[in-house]
Amino acid sequence: MDFVQRTIDLARQNVVEGGRPFATVIVKDGEILAESANKVAQTSDPTAHAEILAIREACVQLGTEHLAGTTIYVLAHPCPMCLGALYYCSPDEVVFLTTRDAYEPHYIDDRKYFKLNSFYEEFAKPWEERWLPMRYEPRDTAVDVYRLWQERNGGERRVAGAPTA
Repeated sequence: MDFVQRTIDLARQNVVEGGRPFATVIVKDGEILAESANKVAQTSDPTAHAEILAIREACVQLGTEHLAGTTIYVLAHPCPMCLGALYYCSPDEVVFLTTRDAYEPHYIDDRKYFKLNSFYEEFAKPWEERWLPMRYEPRDTAVDVYRLWQERNGGERRVAGAPTA
């Protein structure tokens, strides 16, 4: 099967059905494990990006939060939320089929605090300098939750089985 074409076809069909122009196909051992189009418009859920939905489905299929051994095809270079999810689930490879520069004449998705062309610089700022208003209210009891987690996991700080470098 042509996984690149499947990704394009899913995105095209989503547009025809009133959705946004994004799709993801996750492949393991030469077979499609999970796939999704972007469902933000259909669900009013700003996290219903194709990558997030397909990652959720693939992890349920495998019974793990780790996608080692997979290749993930995405229509466009991932947004920061999806890029974070992709880093977190640890696939073997991510293949993207277009860039923001290539599709910008046809589609733009800036928001109040989210401007794609400057988001990575924004994200790198100290939290108190970001556009998104944030307030830090430190509580020792919040750290106690992490101490409890470590105690319940035999003194380990790392999640068991998480792929590492």
